[in-house]
Amino acid sequence: MLRLSLPLLAICLAAWAPSVVDGAPRTAAPTLLQRKPSKSPTAASQVTAALPRAPSTSPVPSRRKQVGGTARPELTSPANLRTTVTPGRQGKEAPFATTSQAQKTRVATEKPVLGKKVVKKVVKKKVVKKKVKLSPQERAAKEASECPPLGLESLRVKDYQLRASSYKRMGLGPHRGRLNIQSGINDGDFYDGGWCAGHDNKNQWLEVDARQPTRFTGVITQGLNSIWTYDWVTSYKIQFSNDTHSWQPCMNGSEEMVFAGNKDPETPVLGLFPTSVVARYIRINPQTWFENGTICLRLEVLGCVVPDPNNIYSWDMAPVTTDKLDFRHHNYKDMRKLMKKVNDACPNITRVYSIGKSYLGLKMYVMEISDNPGQHEVGEPEFRYVAGMHGNEALGRELLLNLMEYLCHEYKQGNPRIVRLVTETRIHLLPSMNPDGYETAYKLGSELSGWAMGRWTYEGFDLNHNFADLNTALWDAEDNEMVPHKFPNHYIPIPEYYTFPNATVAPETRAVINWMQRYPFMLSANLHGGELVVTYPFDMTRTYWKAQELTPTADDAVFRWLATVYATSNLAMVDDDRRLCHYDDFMREGNIINGANWHTVPGSMNDFSYLHTNCFEITIELSCDKFPHESELPREWENNKESLLVYMEQTRRGIKGIVRDKDTEQGIADAIISVDGINHDIRTAFDGDYWRLLNPGEYEVTAAAEGYHSVTRSCRVSYEDNPTLCEFRLTKTPKQRLREILAKGGKVPKDLALRLRQLRLHKLRSQKRAQ
Repeated sequence: MLRLSLPLLAICLAAWAPSVVDGAPRTAAPTLLQRKPSKSPTAASQVTAALPRAPSTSPVPSRRKQVGGTARPELTSPANLRTTVTPGRQGKEAPFATTSQAQKTRVATEKPVLGKKVVKKVVKKKVVKKKVKLSPQERAAKEASECPPLGLESLRVKDYQLRASSYKRMGLGPHRGRLNIQSGINDGDFYDGGWCAGHDNKNQWLEVDARQPTRFTGVITQGLNSIWTYDWVTSYKIQFSNDTHSWQPCMNGSEEMVFAGNKDPETPVLGLFPTSVVARYIRINPQTWFENGTICLRLEVLGCVVPDPNNIYSWDMAPVTTDKLDFRHHNYKDMRKLMKKVNDACPNITRVYSIGKSYLGLKMYVMEISDNPGQHEVGEPEFRYVAGMHGNEALGRELLLNLMEYLCHEYKQGNPRIVRLVTETRIHLLPSMNPDGYETAYKLGSELSGWAMGRWTYEGFDLNHNFADLNTALWDAEDNEMVPHKFPNHYIPIPEYYTFPNATVAPETRAVINWMQRYPFMLSANLHGGELVVTYPFDMTRTYWKAQELTPTADDAVFRWLATVYATSNLAMVDDDRRLCHYDDFMREGNIINGANWHTVPGSMNDFSYLHTNCFEITIELSCDKFPHESELPREWENNKESLLVYMEQTRRGIKGIVRDKDTEQGIADAIISVDGINHDIRTAFDGDYWRLLNPGEYEVTAAAEGYHSVTRSCRVSYEDNPTLCEFRLTKTPKQRLREILAKGGKVPKDLALRLRQLRLHKLRSQKRAQ
């Protein structure tokens, strides 16, 4: 019996032992009477939690959303060409089903217990996944996001790296075959808008030497930039080489691939290779071209540098930043997040506020940085940076966002220079004056947006020509010798026609004007792109029919100093070996120029700011490339970081003070500060404080206010890094005192009555002498 019972016992134990299904232990199912609701996690959730997470293969870190216990990469914009997925079209991933496939298999194979048949109904949930549909442009930009531009547009590719089979003349040589390069108004000179072959046949080519092994992924082409002719390439082939002797064509399977070219001179067209190719040299070989034109094109090459163990030399000698900042292009949503992040990191010195909305309703956010954010401190100057006036000039926007991060971080670290700047200055940063235009350019990307896409507002306004023209009124008054006695030389009122509701004024412009009137700014800079130069007012020529004319302001010496401060501390501008951006050589003048002497800009923000407010403003053209690739942003930050800081520190240059009432010691608002020899005055703020930018020297300064006797004193501006304190106490005139006493219903004092009688007699005697 014992021998028989042991096998039976083993069989029974085996029957009741837990088995393994799909790698998980299985327990025997209880009877229907034994089943109770369980508070433990369901088997589905246990299976889901046990599923392995696939490692991410994305080359760019992105946010991830937890869906059903697994990580799924978000559909984010590519890291370089910056296309976006159209809102509302992004597919949603369905959550995991409550019953896993392993459970369904296990339930179906379980046998009834104790002779009772258990019937289970398995409901299969259909998982529907929606595919995200991208536009052809967005799809092309996404595919090209693997490798950044080689640098033809940003000038990292030097002229000697470009060769061609032939060219018509030097001005149309291979060195001009760069994406978005602009030509001058005179065809036939050394600075034309592209490369043009000397012969019209299929044997012509334009070659780029990457100088090291590079994985090429695509090219971007344009036609010739010219106001006189129309020339572009409509199809082309691509060839690769490592020695310039042996060339291999770009193949599409067994056939040599022919790429579609351009349909107009300006719209960039992306040509992606079927597979990436590693080589050092790349050639573009035009096959067909505009029937009424010739072979002309501009080019950018996309490629990733391949590490070469045999090359111990570094070709790129550009400065490398050590600042850990968010170096990427930020659309409207990302910009808001970054500004909030900075505000949360430094709540005691930052404040985010809006000055208005764009035509499409996007808020125009400003970051204020000060030791007492939200309030004007008497004696503390107010400074502003404005970027993104032209939406496609994106570098200024990113520099201001980086500046916010930098000031916050360095202040927390106790950097004495930054601490002083924040405690002594109220800084306002407007990173996007034209948010609608930027979103348009951002969707196409840094290379595919071209030279003009996104420049204007959604309504088609160029904001740099949209401010009120105050120059003409001033110059007419000066010609009639009415300034400053009958017509002011400052705070010139806005013309009535400009204030009408139906006036052609953009909402973005009105918002900035209201902003200027609300804060007593004394210094500002307007950040642009497309050149490397600093311009200063006036921007409009005095002779209305001239396109270029030297038109200085009364403060020309101060403006030249301000422009020079930025230009001489900018690493890109001071590089004597750098190439010209397009056709103007600003290096001969120290990279600064009077705006009107470059090209006339009626209704500019610089001129309006100078004539309607106390604020001195210049324009800074930051880069040859209006919309630099993300890989260029750290380099551009390092080029401009010192310049941005030094320029803000110019608020300490000149004189400052408070104009007070001698009897009450209260500040006098709107008191006029005049400097002898300078035909441009300023006014005190609502607390009676003022700031007047002046170069070092001796000045006779006069303070005058309505109802007060004017006071003149000598003020000396030194070379020290502090403004000269020059304060005034004004005494009320007898007439003003009489008005105030009578308004309060008081009795006129004897001394005041005697003084008024003397003034009346003096006036009568003067009239008799005149007769």
